[in-house]
Order: sequence, then C-alpha cells, then structure tokens
Amino acid sequence: MRPLRHRGPGCSWEPVRGAVAAHGTCVVYAAVDDWLPPDLGAPELAAYLGPDHARLARMPASRNRDRFVAARLLLKSAASAVLGTLPGELELAYKPGGRPFLRGIDQLDVGLSHTEGLLVVGLTRFGRIGVDTEPADRRMLDLGTEAMACTPHEREALERVPAEWRNRELVRLWTLKEAYSKAIGQGLRFRFTEFGFGPGDARLSMLRPDGTPGTGEDWSFHSWLVEDAYTVSAAVNDPGFGDRPETGDALPRLSDPRSSAS
Repeated sequence: MRPLRHRGPGCSWEPVRGAVAAHGTCVVYAAVDDWLPPDLGAPELAAYLGPDHARLARMPASRNRDRFVAARLLLKSAASAVLGTLPGELELAYKPGGRPFLRGIDQLDVGLSHTEGLLVVGLTRFGRIGVDTEPADRRMLDLGTEAMACTPHEREALERVPAEWRNRELVRLWTLKEAYSKAIGQGLRFRFTEFGFGPGDARLSMLRPDGTPGTGEDWSFHSWLVEDAYTVSAAVNDPGFGDRPETGDALPRLSDPRSSAS
C-alpha cells in the first residue's frame, strides 16, 4: 500500500476507488491549495461542510483555516467517491477526543491529518484507521521529545541510527504513534512511552517498552516519505470479522462532478 496523490476536485477518483475495492484500505494525500475553494463565503460550501461550516465561520483568516476547510472537502469527497454518494450527503462528526467519523455510515472508517501544505486522509472498509503527517525535517531531536515519546527500547535504537538520519527517524516514530492513537480514539491522551516501533527497514509492528511484540495480526502499520518532504504514517486495524459489503452498493450512486470525476 502506497499513498495516492490527488490533485483536486476535477481529478479522477478511480485509483482511490480501485484501491479500496482491491485492498480495503487507501491513504490519500493532497496539497492544501489544490482543495482550497476560491471563495470561502460561497453558499454551496455550507452544504459541503455541513456542521463544520459553523466552525469555519468562527475562525479568523489564517493558514490553519485554509487547512481546516481543504482537509474536510478532501475527506468528504474521497469518502463519497468510494461510497457512491454526494459529499453533501455525508455528515462528518467527531467522537470525544476529536476522532472523525461519518455519521450513520458503518461501511467506511476515516482518518484525517494535515500539516503545513499537506492533507492526508485514510479510508478503510474493515476496522479502524488513523493517519498522521509531519514535515520530515521537523526538529524533534534533543528537545526532550525522546524522553516524552519514546520507550527505552526506542531510545536505544535511536542511538544506533546515523546522526544525520536520527531526527527523521524520531519524526517517523512520532507519526506512527499519533496514527495509532488516533485510530483507537485516544490522541495524545495515550502515553507514547507505553508502546513503540522498530527500525524503518523492518516489518512494522507495535512493540512493548522492552521491545517485545505488542499487538497481534489484526493491526498493520505503515510509514512513507511523500513529496520528498513529509512523513506520512498509518495504523490500520482489521479485526477479521469477514469482508463488509461492497462500499459501492452501500448508498445510491449519484452524479456529482466534484465527487466522481473520471
């Protein structure tokens, strides 16, 4: 599984639909500016955003507001393309702690993250998904992050990483932990020193603080460098209860050039 780049509302969703149909899961990323509407006051934006439009109205003009809008348009458009409906027919809601979900839709779980100019959306028709992204060169090393976010096993492993790559490795570990915490709905409330991950060249699995295996086969973890600038990580849970109905049959397929362009 590799993340798929999407370049804006006029581009095809077929690769995303195909990935979800074939593998059950897809991670999509996009540039903020590709999904930022030219007019944030346009009436049709309220229908696309649903309840989030009220939050938008309270936000001052900023790059954070741009990411807020663009990320939700990307998520709802991606989900609607997979489900075969219109973005405005999907309501994005939030569980305690901020985990997003599609109200009334149990055929598809979603995850969302953004940083600087990048948006990331996770989609799975199995269990749960969490995604996270950070600039690959974000400074974390020697700022206390290791003590706050790493297990003893991870700190020992970091010391063996060449100095020029050590910060990027710490960013990778951080995004993996964020992705898992988001998938289980805990966010930063779950102590990152209680679980860890191994080296990037190994098959990714969760480890206990002492480095022994921590999760079973129902969890998979992934981390990538995209656009040569951002680390993107995903945590996917498949409880193995059997395949769900085809997502394309879950809702009536409607014609909408924004959600199903090809």
